[in-house]
Amino acid sequence: MSDLEAQIPSAFDPFADANADDSGAGTKDYVHIRIQQRNGRKSLTTVQGLKKEFSYNKILKDLKKEFCCNGTVVQDPELGQVIQLQGDQRKNASNFLVQAGIVKKEHIKIHGF
Repeated sequence: MSDLEAQIPSAFDPFADANADDSGAGTKDYVHIRIQQRNGRKSLTTVQGLKKEFSYNKILKDLKKEFCCNGTVVQDPELGQVIQLQGDQRKNASNFLVQAGIVKKEHIKIHGF
């Protein structure tokens, strides 16, 4: 019976290493900057994936002062803390995070239309 067991191939999962890489909400430590359309011409910019040791309220305060817009920090059960800004601030927020030294440019993903 040992010869028979040696000849039967074991089950191979081709997606085993792909599933291991995708565990967690913030994959590969990227900072995601997205835009959400509200009603009419109104939009909302969200920044998620910043490291936990940063003070989100201080970053938000500087973003609001720099871009003359309003914003808030929202606690999401899956994503953690998310910064929301009024208007389309994707490029502004990206440039600000790089210049402030919070995130490297390679670790920022900008989503939206």
